[in-house]
Order: sequence, then C-alpha cells, then structure tokens
Amino acid sequence: MNALPDPDYQAEFYASVAFKRLIAWGLDSIVIVALCLLAIPLTGFLGLFIWPLLYLVVGFVYRTVTIANGSATWGMRFAGLELRNLSGQRLDTAQATLHTAGYTLSLAVPVLQVISIIMMLTTARGQGLSDALLGTAMLNRRA
Repeated sequence: MNALPDPDYQAEFYASVAFKRLIAWGLDSIVIVALCLLAIPLTGFLGLFIWPLLYLVVGFVYRTVTIANGSATWGMRFAGLELRNLSGQRLDTAQATLHTAGYTLSLAVPVLQVISIIMMLTTARGQGLSDALLGTAMLNRRA
C-alpha cells in the first residue's frame, strides 16, 4: 500500500522539492567537508592523503545517521524537506543505510546521477533513482 501524498491532489507536498534538494545537497556538502577537516588532525593528518576515502566515509555516516534520526540530513531540514517511505513513515536505520548506499552509488556512476536528476525533474513525486527503487519520496515538511 502506498501512503505517500498523491501528487495530483496534494501537490503542495512536492512543490519546489527538486530545487530544495539542490540547496540541501550544497549545505550537506559543506557540513561534510567541515567534518572531514575536523577529522584530519584525529587521523594524524593521514586524512590529507586519503581525502576521497575520508570524504566518502564521513559523508556516508553523516547521511545515514541524520536520515535515520530524523528522516532528513541537516541540509534537508534547513530546506524544509524530509524523506518518507511507501507507508508514509520516516526512514529507519536500515532504510536510511540503503538510501545512502543508493545515493553514494549514483554519485560514483555519473550516468546514474544524470538519470536520477532527470527523474527528480520529471516524475510526479520528484523521486530520484534510489527513491524510486526504495519506494521513498522527498516531501516538503509539514509546518
């Protein structure tokens, strides 16, 4: 059963979501870079030499933990967004991990990222590729 808001009758839940996702992504990227910079001294400055791996791990943990704890990263919360599953519930830890894994995979394969962006801009619910596969949707948070 799909308990997500109907995009035809409750369009306000999906209004400007693609643009807000872009804002959230930018803010989350800044947060992840800041966390990585804080982690560099803790790695004995080895983090400078393994920056891509450090960014990947910190980003994965940040996204998984924040989505599991509030169904949104800090950037998503700032933009007024939240993720919901097919039953309309917030994502649990397993769903947050799968969503983050799908997001990370789509970043690693540029063609998948392009497909995801096109889907966000053209589907009724504005779902990206990992959203569509997992049955999740990004919604405007209720006031």
